[in-house]
Amino acid sequence: MKIILREDVESLGVRGDKINVARGFARNYLVPRKLAVEANEGNLRMLAEEGKLRDVREHKTRRHADRLGKKLGKVSVTATVQVGEEDRLFGSVTSSDIEELLRAQGYEIDKRLILLDEPIKTLGVYTVPVKLHKDIDCSIKVWVVKS
Repeated sequence: MKIILREDVESLGVRGDKINVARGFARNYLVPRKLAVEANEGNLRMLAEEGKLRDVREHKTRRHADRLGKKLGKVSVTATVQVGEEDRLFGSVTSSDIEELLRAQGYEIDKRLILLDEPIKTLGVYTVPVKLHKDIDCSIKVWVVKS
C-alpha cells in the first residue's frame, strides 16, 4: 500500500516521504496513530497545505527564539544560598531554581530548556546553556553567592 508519512517514523522515513508498506501495517498501526495517510491526490494537496502552515509557524517560533536568545545572552541571575562550613551549600541550585530567577526578571523559560548537566553545589559564577529552539542555543550567567 502506498502511503505518505505525516510524522517522522524511525524505521520508515521522515515526514513527507511516499513509501510502500504492508496494507495491515498501514491500516492497523500508521493510519490510526495519524503517522501516515494513504497516497492519493486529495491527501497530497492536504499535506502540502499543512506543510506550508507548519513552515510559517516554524519560521515564527524561530524568529521569536532568536530574539529571545539575543536578550538572554546579556542576562545574569544571582542565586543567594545558605552555606555551611568551608562554603559548602545546603542543597543545590537546580534548573527549577534558575527558572524561578529568570521568571522574577520577566523571562518565561521552561526548566526543561535549561541544560544543566547536574545541580550546582558550590559557590561561583557559572555559564548555563539554554536551548530555545532546535537550532538556537544561548547562555546565561548564574552567580551563586552566599546569603
